[in-house]
Amino acid sequence: MHIYDSVQKAKREFVSQEEGKVSLYVCGPTVYDDAHLGHAKSALVFDLLARVLSANGYEVTYARNITDIDDKIIKKAAEANKSIKEITDFYTDAYHFEMAKLGVARPNIEPKATESLEAMFELIQKLLDSSHAYKTDSGDIYFDTSSDSDYLKLSHRVQDENEKLQRVESSSEKKNSADFALWKSVHDESVSFDSPFGKGRPGWHIECSAMIEKHLAKKEARFAVDIHGGGADLLFPHHENEAAQTRCATNHTLANYWIHNGFVNIDGEKMSKSLGNSFFLRDALKVYDGEVLRFYLLGTHYRANFNFNEEDLLNSKKRLDKIYRLKKRLFGLTHENQKTAFGDELLKTLSDDLNISASLALIDEMISVANEKLDSDAKAKEFKKETLSNLAYIEKVLGFGVKNPYEYFQQGVDEETKAKINSLILQRSEAKKAKDFATSDAIRDEILTYGINIMDTAQGTLWEKI
Repeated sequence: MHIYDSVQKAKREFVSQEEGKVSLYVCGPTVYDDAHLGHAKSALVFDLLARVLSANGYEVTYARNITDIDDKIIKKAAEANKSIKEITDFYTDAYHFEMAKLGVARPNIEPKATESLEAMFELIQKLLDSSHAYKTDSGDIYFDTSSDSDYLKLSHRVQDENEKLQRVESSSEKKNSADFALWKSVHDESVSFDSPFGKGRPGWHIECSAMIEKHLAKKEARFAVDIHGGGADLLFPHHENEAAQTRCATNHTLANYWIHNGFVNIDGEKMSKSLGNSFFLRDALKVYDGEVLRFYLLGTHYRANFNFNEEDLLNSKKRLDKIYRLKKRLFGLTHENQKTAFGDELLKTLSDDLNISASLALIDEMISVANEKLDSDAKAKEFKKETLSNLAYIEKVLGFGVKNPYEYFQQGVDEETKAKINSLILQRSEAKKAKDFATSDAIRDEILTYGINIMDTAQGTLWEKI
């Protein structure tokens, strides 16, 4: 397996520290607002990575944190006249619900910042003891970037004087403009936590380093984790600062491989709340099925910036429809999943830095060949079993084709109409049993007025939207 390392800026063969096992850490959401398409893209990319690693035989330990301590959370709670916990619980639950709609599996470990304070205290103390951090007269604790000769080597940045000035925070007590807060002291009645350093709140960057040390890192290991991931916007300063903290406080480097997914744009503009064009995932899910969004958002290579627009989404859905049309042709057949040449080739493409374009082209070819074969030989028993195994493997590794194909083609029909159609189908079945074919035909015609096509199969009467 090969993956592109954002730090070395090259594709590297993946070799885990511990044979057969992989540790993966991804920066998760700050839970003060609804998830947007950028959150969805990142979650989907690393869900896919975890699936591909698993398909390659690795035992994957996947951790994705929840940041539930943040100034934005405090502000939101004050505006809503609610407690911090009420805000963070609400948006955490919403995040989980929406990710599940996309077919994103929950990580093995999902640490919260509020549950990791002791680990942060320990890491901050180590940095103080080793003179990589200092405490100001006001009680704030900063990481001393001048003490780390490798600082900025992760992001390969060279800061000019203007940028240094822009990064100067309100405090004039910092030794260097690039120094960043590990602990922010609180002297009023605002939200704070007790610590060995006095009341205050942790800096954002210390959270992930501490959680990795607590949940994933092994003291004797060269790297705290095999793979660290997140959005491209996190490379600097967040990941740069994480890496600095970890190497200065511990005896290992933070990660061996760094993976970053590209930005999400909407009709060509970088998604940004300041631009007023943030596209919340909850709004997209009101219009589109989660699997349709999954297929669309994963349809562009993870490192590329993604331009979200409805025309492309609808074209993407047509490609997903083909998987379900083939699945529908084989509906009701039973089989045992078997290893196939297609499955091997699909995993090979995905193992090449998640080459989704090659993977989707391979799937398109498999579907085309399968339909041709089934057209010419409808009985092809062994071929049908092989094709079902291919579809099952796509479902397992990519998360596409997970639904009942008939239910998939019922998308766009509201619940009230579904209930009416199911009631009419039941009435039609009763009429057919009574050999009242005139009534049966009349009900079929009525169902057609809803834009619905019905099919009588061995599994009963099924229907789909025309």
